[in-house]
Amino acid sequence: MFTGIIEEMGRVSAVHVIPNGGQETKIECSFAGNCHIDESISINGACHTVVAFDDHSFTVQSIEETLRKTTISELKTDMLVNLERSMTLQKGIEGHLVQGHVDTVANIVRITPEETGWLIDIALDKEYQDMIVGRGSITVDGISLTVAEDLVDTFRIAIIPYTWEHTNLATKKEGDGVNLEFDVIGKYVVKYLAKMNKK
Repeated sequence: MFTGIIEEMGRVSAVHVIPNGGQETKIECSFAGNCHIDESISINGACHTVVAFDDHSFTVQSIEETLRKTTISELKTDMLVNLERSMTLQKGIEGHLVQGHVDTVANIVRITPEETGWLIDIALDKEYQDMIVGRGSITVDGISLTVAEDLVDTFRIAIIPYTWEHTNLATKKEGDGVNLEFDVIGKYVVKYLAKMNKK
């Protein structure tokens, strides 16, 4: 379980295809030396398990299902990724409850700079539109954000300078894909209501 508050940006130092499918990714970051085997780390919003580490980097493996449903398959050497270690009972929940289970990949359609921040419009397939609520929570590439506007076929998020500078959003371009995880409570409500409507 995570909070969507990015701990730091890591740098991809190596990407290897695993024989018979899958991908192994090595990521450099400041907390690598404090990792442990089997630790859960969110990488751009997708939960992964540490399989190896040293003082400078940690390594994870992604199976085919993860590569199909996230942007992890698009990682390349020197790319910056958003990192968050799993939350502990000693830490406050400063974002919202995030599972690290990506629901879908969506594309950025517009990035609009403003005087005090940035507006980012993200396309959304029709099947997921019930998951979006204005001023509700959403996770974009692992970042806990608030839906600024629920638009037709898209939704908008507003990015403050701190988030822009301390996550990989500043590296994104129009057309890039991002991992989305919808609010877990909202997902249960939508599923419950759908079942009730079928009765």
